[in-house]
Amino acid sequence: MREFSESYLSRTREGMWADSRVALEPLALESRDRTLDVGCGTGELSRVLAAESPGEVIGCDADADLLAAASEHVPVVAGDAVQLPFPDDAFDLVVCQALLINLPEPAAALAEFARVSSDLVAAVEPDNAAVEVDSSVDTEDDLERRARRAYLDGVQTDVSLGADAREAFEEAGLEVCDTRRYDHVRTVEPPYGEPALVAARRKATGAGLADDRETMLSGALTEAEYDDLRGSWREMGRTVIDQMESGEYRREEAVPFFVTVGQA
Repeated sequence: MREFSESYLSRTREGMWADSRVALEPLALESRDRTLDVGCGTGELSRVLAAESPGEVIGCDADADLLAAASEHVPVVAGDAVQLPFPDDAFDLVVCQALLINLPEPAAALAEFARVSSDLVAAVEPDNAAVEVDSSVDTEDDLERRARRAYLDGVQTDVSLGADAREAFEEAGLEVCDTRRYDHVRTVEPPYGEPALVAARRKATGAGLADDRETMLSGALTEAEYDDLRGSWREMGRTVIDQMESGEYRREEAVPFFVTVGQA
């Protein structure tokens, strides 16, 4: 399983469910007695679950540092997604967000979720192949699309699982009863916050692509193609910074998430 820092999780999940929680309606949170958030990370979804449910919400993650952040919102327990430290039927809802896309065998995790749930199992997973970017920098959308294709080609897990999670549910023996789409939209515009400034600097130095270099080269991308992409990426990043200095830079990114719900 891939590991992520607290800052990365906070940045990528910030603002999810702030504008609408309609896609979470099939979870019937208002009637839950005990809910488990597996792979809770820093607790962004856990906080939403706790706000919407009258019952107890527990966060579970294998990373102690992430659990420390999540514990500010809900009680937490250390545990592995495919070997949860709970007895059978300990919860009436087990849910995860952006977890299955990082697991080599998502169906195995879902089967474990079903073991500890007496009722529903739900997964909120993105389709990273369908991300859309609208930027005031003309080249940013095309370059991000090229980088995303190369990354998807080289990564070892199904990071575009979201729209097709039904297959993993059925493999785990779960009957899918609902699937809903939710688009997580992240906007960068003046005044620019520190995360946006950091992201711009990382583009200008090529640091983001450097982090993913090994994965990207595991696919069909050649060293020469990677170097060409990184050079164009850094030039794009410098344009982003120039536009930020003049207050012109704007960027909107839409990541489609799919909420799949199954009966345990």
